[in-house]
Order: sequence, then C-alpha cells, then structure tokens
Amino acid sequence: MIEHEIILLGLLKESPKHGYEIKKKVKEILSLFAGVELKSVYYPLKVLEQKGMVVKCKSKPSKRPERFVYELTPKGEGRFQTLLGESFLNFKRPEFSLDLSLFFLNYIKPKFAKRRLRARLSVLEKLAIDMKQMIEALKKKRPPAWVHILEHNLQMVETESKFLSELIQTL
Repeated sequence: MIEHEIILLGLLKESPKHGYEIKKKVKEILSLFAGVELKSVYYPLKVLEQKGMVVKCKSKPSKRPERFVYELTPKGEGRFQTLLGESFLNFKRPEFSLDLSLFFLNYIKPKFAKRRLRARLSVLEKLAIDMKQMIEALKKKRPPAWVHILEHNLQMVETESKFLSELIQTL
C-alpha cells in the first residue's frame, strides 16, 4: 500500500484530479516508466480520504456529468513528503523472472538452455535499442524524471545482457 500511497498522493500533488484521470495517468505513464500497476484507484482514494490525506469535492465541468475531484490536504502533503523521503532508502530485491529458471538450470540440457538464453538476450538487446531511442526522444520534451527512470531501467537491461552473454559462454 505504501507504493500506492506515494503514487496517489504524488499525482494529487501535481494538481487535483478525478479518479479516471488518476487511473489513466497510472496506466499510461507510471506503468510504462516505473513498472507500477494500480488495479483500482477508488478504494485507495477512499482510504486516503478517511485518513484525512485527501478531500473529495464535486465538480461539474461545462456540459459534462458531475464527478468527484480529489485534492491533497496538508496532512496528505506531509505524508507524501515522508513516504517519498523514505522510498529513496527502501531496498527491495528486484524480481527477475529468469531467476527461477536459473535455479533449475541443471534439469535441462545445456543446448536447450543456451538457445533459450540467446533468445532472451536478443529480446533484451532490442529492448535496449528501443529504450535508448525513447530516452533521446524524451530528453527534448518530457520531465527529467522520465529520462532518469528509463536510464535506470536501461542500465539494468544492459547488466542482465552482460550476465547472459557470460552465462551462455560457461554452459
């Protein structure tokens, strides 16, 4: 829930938003650039409202139907700052789907393993190329945070590629 709190409070720090707008931003931006998913926004928003971190106000923009807009409270601002500060020092082991396969690597033939690892390496190399192009495109028109996230992810992809190349040679 801590990640969800940071996401919701952070998006509301930018500006007040309605639930669908928050959900759309999470899906289009944060899931793409930070690997974060949030299945539902309304329940966590209700919890934050009950804790006094956000307020819900009715809004009726022009001819559209009435909807609720969520806004950050001073208490929510304080909680966001606290969580954000703590998140810089929060170390959670990254999860790689490859790790499970590596654990049982001795149960498959080396030739098959090499073929699969080369296929994974090929996908990672294409991904790295795409990420480099995206970084260059984003440098011109997006907030630096997006570039930092992609550069971080690119380094992880390149590190895994290096590891796979070395592993393939040892099999």
